[in-house]
Amino acid sequence: MKAITLERYGSSDDLRLIDLPDPKVAPGEVLVRVKAAGVNPVDWKLAAGYLDPIMEVRFPLISGWDVAGVVERVGFDAGEFAVGDEVFGYIRKDWAQNGAYAELVSAPVRTLARKPAALSWEQAAGVPLAGLTAYQSIKRVSLGKGETVLIHAAAGGVGSLGVQIAVALGARVIGTASEHNHGFLRELGADPVAYGNGLVERVRELAPDGVDAALDSVGDGAVDVSQQLLKRRDRIASIIDAEVAAKGGHYVWVRPDAADLTTLADLADAGKLTVPVEHSLPLAEAAEAWRLSQQGHTRGKIVLTV
Repeated sequence: MKAITLERYGSSDDLRLIDLPDPKVAPGEVLVRVKAAGVNPVDWKLAAGYLDPIMEVRFPLISGWDVAGVVERVGFDAGEFAVGDEVFGYIRKDWAQNGAYAELVSAPVRTLARKPAALSWEQAAGVPLAGLTAYQSIKRVSLGKGETVLIHAAAGGVGSLGVQIAVALGARVIGTASEHNHGFLRELGADPVAYGNGLVERVRELAPDGVDAALDSVGDGAVDVSQQLLKRRDRIASIIDAEVAAKGGHYVWVRPDAADLTTLADLADAGKLTVPVEHSLPLAEAAEAWRLSQQGHTRGKIVLTV
């Protein structure tokens, strides 16, 4: 198979498209013919060595944890799927090495669900990591119908999915974003506000009594700002600020979860969840995809097609 690899920790300049043996398929796994792979900031951060203190990485490294594709082979005791099934998933294993930037990838069945029919391959590949992050954050703060949630960076990959999930739950969403993304947020069902100085006052104009919950995917003081607005200071989840737990909130590191993926697929098929794909590039252009991701201005998702 062809795959994008790194021989050691490095950057987009070190990515190479090479031929490798097809992956082995362990018990409890299936072999997936990749149609599209999602690109996430964690991909290039892992490759740069930023996660080395907490995660084992083996080389040559094939990056990518988000995948959408077709089951090509079924391993022992992996009867959840059959050859020909269309699947998507967040295929993080116990160590990083054999990821989704390839023509084939082996994936534990616990990391996969059936692909939503309503989404294209590219859209489906953009869901897993960002969608699970948003959904698991929302569950952590116990967001319910009729409540108001403040979502920081609401136009980004995690934020835009979080907006849609919260709206589907019957919550009101106030989302921070730059002015040029306010129309986009309104289309998703959120009330937009500009981030930056004066955010507390702008949110209080929309929610005079404060908000019930908050989601932070941007850092930069968002936890402190949110706790000035929260009715209960513990109902905040952050995926950026590790100090949030010490402040009474929840630090969320996304986990593979087939049941949660199925929930997201059901929302998509019900027309309540879509994925804006801003950039779709061929596998060979993975380096360019990383450069776009590092700019930090993408609305929605970046995806590689195989």
